[in-house]
Amino acid sequence: MRTVILGDNQDISNAGCRHLLEKSFGIFEITDASTKKDLVKILIEDSESLVIIDYTLFDFESVNDLSILEMRFEKVDWILFSDELSDDFLRTLLYNTHSFSVLMKDCTKEEIIACLREALKGNRYIGNSISNMLLDGSKHTNINSKQILTITEQEILKEMALGKTTKEIASLRHVSTHTIMTHRKNIFRKISVNNVHEATKFAMRSGIVDMAEYHI
Repeated sequence: MRTVILGDNQDISNAGCRHLLEKSFGIFEITDASTKKDLVKILIEDSESLVIIDYTLFDFESVNDLSILEMRFEKVDWILFSDELSDDFLRTLLYNTHSFSVLMKDCTKEEIIACLREALKGNRYIGNSISNMLLDGSKHTNINSKQILTITEQEILKEMALGKTTKEIASLRHVSTHTIMTHRKNIFRKISVNNVHEATKFAMRSGIVDMAEYHI
């Protein structure tokens, strides 16, 4: 049974999480952490926990603190459970980490239970309101930025962003790997990036790839 660490200083949501964990999953190993220092101390002793945390009520300085914690404790899964998180914060977090699930506190009980179930299994879960907000934002942000790429380049960028290798893309498109490498160099040059990670972030910002596809 995994230990669950609650990093939520709001009594009502803390109590609600405890109730759902105990009623729906029979979990009794629940520990509280009220500061980042407390959290790190607990994780050092149990580095495979599930952490449920309200970022806005905790003493983090920036989203980078969360990325650093993820790198330090690779086997920990995280649920951010907050009232309000900005688009930029969410995009930075979700594009640069892999073990953070995110829910807003106004979501339904069913969605909280679904998120807990997936996170306990080590899977990421993105709340419906978060996905909708980011997808809606991608329709209105950098709409013209993808127009610097040809249709073919957009298609190849999407395939790259979804994890396909150069060889796989060449096979799908019935062309040589050299042709794909040439397209890749042109794409990187046009959108001013140096690697696939940066290209993937561009693809998401410009709507070439959406969150629903990326997290499947």
